[in-house]
Amino acid sequence: MDFNDSPDEADFRARLRKWLHEHSADAAIPDDPAARADAQNAWHQTLYEAGYIGLSFPVEYGGHGLPPIYEAILNDELGRAGAPPIEGIGHLCNALRLFGSDAQRRELLPGLLSGSVRWCQGFSEPEAGSDLASLRTRADLVDGVFRVNGRKIWTSFAAVADWCFLLCRTEPDAPKHKGISVLLVPMSTPGIAVTPIVNAARNREFAEVTFDDVGVPADNLLGERGQGWSIANQLLAYERGPSDINWISRLSRQLRDLEQQVRSGRLENSPMTRVRLGRAYAELRALQVKVQRSLSDRQRGALPGPEGSVDKLLMARADQICGHTMMDLTDSEPLLTEGLEWDVYVWSRAAGIYGGTAQIQRNIVAQRVLGLPRPT
Repeated sequence: MDFNDSPDEADFRARLRKWLHEHSADAAIPDDPAARADAQNAWHQTLYEAGYIGLSFPVEYGGHGLPPIYEAILNDELGRAGAPPIEGIGHLCNALRLFGSDAQRRELLPGLLSGSVRWCQGFSEPEAGSDLASLRTRADLVDGVFRVNGRKIWTSFAAVADWCFLLCRTEPDAPKHKGISVLLVPMSTPGIAVTPIVNAARNREFAEVTFDDVGVPADNLLGERGQGWSIANQLLAYERGPSDINWISRLSRQLRDLEQQVRSGRLENSPMTRVRLGRAYAELRALQVKVQRSLSDRQRGALPGPEGSVDKLLMARADQICGHTMMDLTDSEPLLTEGLEWDVYVWSRAAGIYGGTAQIQRNIVAQRVLGLPRPT
């Protein structure tokens, strides 16, 4: 299996690397946590205008129709340049592409791809996190309008979003996995209240969202009634794929920076330091090999499936080990400065939770990939 760039891929990488060098000022991450969401959205729009968003998305839906490897090259080079990752829209774009009506695709995909219209994902609830199928937010169809009542929590970017990709219960008498649907909800709809949550990384990315008798037209249903669990699983398979985000290149850059500080004498060059760096590099290489294999499957036309949970587990492990290594080698500096290094570390601690906890990922691997029976 050859993981090297083809001539066309190498040419694309070189052009992209040159463009990123020329636009490095546009990619700067503000030190002020409150300014980061808007800065990241502006960066997304800059990438879109340059033709780097939707690389593998079908042309008829506003993409460029390239193989998935080009998305991986983009994310690799973004991480290498120290630029922010693309806003997490790929999973939502693909959910709309796969399950949306023609009218929904025409209306919603252009703004989602360009970043001019921002989205949040209403999944987790105070009583339904890891066990997402236990969600209680209800949408009752009354005279052609869904009336939505319930609460969502840990909803990323809800405070700045224009639309919500909402998972709710429309069939209360059906088994819990069968009674869930997806509604596409404008956040300006009366009855929606957003309460920001300040996290340990000092930003307000997360929020609690309350729906109080919110009216959503029946035409805003994505797919069929009761199809929400299938849609959510396909969406999460895209979201959990490290090949769709720049984790590997970002962590590689982080480790290279630490290694350079050791070589220059700024950090202690001891046997234990070299062991810690070596272990982190090994974990990252294991993740990289698995992602390369997943990308090979995508290149052959396969949709992401439950095996992506292996990628997610390896990604969380590598992220946390790299974060621990940084903290151990730099002593108290990140704690005292509370800058980007601190934010990177505390965010790594959440890697085993967001997108599905590590425990849930192991269950998926055991049951859906290995075919093991459910515990009795």
